[in-house]
Amino acid sequence: MLSYYFQLALRSLKRNVLLTVLMIAAIGVGIGASMTTLTVFRAMSGDPIPRKSSRLFAVQLDNWGPAIKHTHPSSDGLESMLSYTDALGLMNAHAAQRQSAMYVTALALTPADARLKPFLVQARATYADFFPMFEVPFRFGAGWGAADDAAHGEAVVISRQLNDKLFGGANSVGKTLNLDNHEYRIVGVLDSWDPLPRFYDVHNSNKFRSADDLYLPFTRAIDAAMTTAGGMSCQEEPAGWEGILRSECIWTTLWVELPDATAVARYRNALHSYAADQQRAGRFHWPPNTQLRDVRQWLVYQHVVSDEVRILVLVSFSFLLVCMLNAMGLMLAKIVGRAGEIGVRRALGADRRAIFLQCLVEAAVVGLAGGLAGLALTGLGLGGLRILLSASMAALTRIDAQDVLIALSLAVVATILAALYPTWRAVQVQPAWQLKVQ
Repeated sequence: MLSYYFQLALRSLKRNVLLTVLMIAAIGVGIGASMTTLTVFRAMSGDPIPRKSSRLFAVQLDNWGPAIKHTHPSSDGLESMLSYTDALGLMNAHAAQRQSAMYVTALALTPADARLKPFLVQARATYADFFPMFEVPFRFGAGWGAADDAAHGEAVVISRQLNDKLFGGANSVGKTLNLDNHEYRIVGVLDSWDPLPRFYDVHNSNKFRSADDLYLPFTRAIDAAMTTAGGMSCQEEPAGWEGILRSECIWTTLWVELPDATAVARYRNALHSYAADQQRAGRFHWPPNTQLRDVRQWLVYQHVVSDEVRILVLVSFSFLLVCMLNAMGLMLAKIVGRAGEIGVRRALGADRRAIFLQCLVEAAVVGLAGGLAGLALTGLGLGGLRILLSASMAALTRIDAQDVLIALSLAVVATILAALYPTWRAVQVQPAWQLKVQ
């Protein structure tokens, strides 16, 4: 019977092409607007590392105290970053299964190919655990080992994009890079890896920026006095690199991997004990204030999805509701115009259930067509956003199979809901009255 109702729906829609086009257009515009904002929202709020997000934790520790005005005020009085003293102290405690302090820096790279001019690269100073902890894929080679961290080794891992630029995509493991006039050996080349949002570096508006060009040992970066290219907040201006290292300036981050609830509880205790030791040593003059947050909690805490984006999604779905009301009015007009036809069908034996199903199938066909039109408009909307947004933000404007399924399902369901009242009006048609009028 559904195939029969489908054929009837197509015939009915062809009878009044103008109304059909207007209904499809109303639905398509609403779906296009809502899906454009929803696609961006889903990309911004998605879990960037779903297999491990509950086992990776950002470490926070208050080394300024409640009397100091914080750079990014929060309800718990904590900053997103740590001082070098605390990052190193917690690394040396070895309280986690895997752990990595890190910061971002910028280096001048002089290519071996004389045809290429020197250029700046964005580098991340980190520890060997960074790669297995964040499940970073490799195209060639691997990350450096703990021995390189301990020896302050001159090893680097480069991104696939940088490898393509310098070596044409060939295996460059074992070759050297000239960084700030110093030679470093390449031990690994990453495969495509671009987690968004960049959860391990969301401070200083770096949530959706481009990935790092290369990675090198944290210990080597400290030895070479590689200053941070990210944010650094200080209560007092430090004197030189050694002054920065000894100061309470915050500019590093620390992530740890904790496999289960027991490990989490153990690390919380170790973190609290570390802060308490600093208090007893006279460095802190306030009770320990520490926090562990997993990836999802960290993204919420950092307001990765701003309130403006949430409001925009709400507004776009409100616009979809307005479009559905318009579509409902057009469907009602169409039903009223078909009252005679429905009366004849009732007189020939069609019951109310048959009329009801026919009208719903017709609405579903309109919804499906509107959904396809909405997908086309979504593509245009996302294309416009690519022009307005930066290159690193353009990754948020991709539409995948799940988005297509959501758009079509939303269009069909919303249209069927909008058609309930017109359909109810259709089944109330009295065949005797309609035949008398005819």
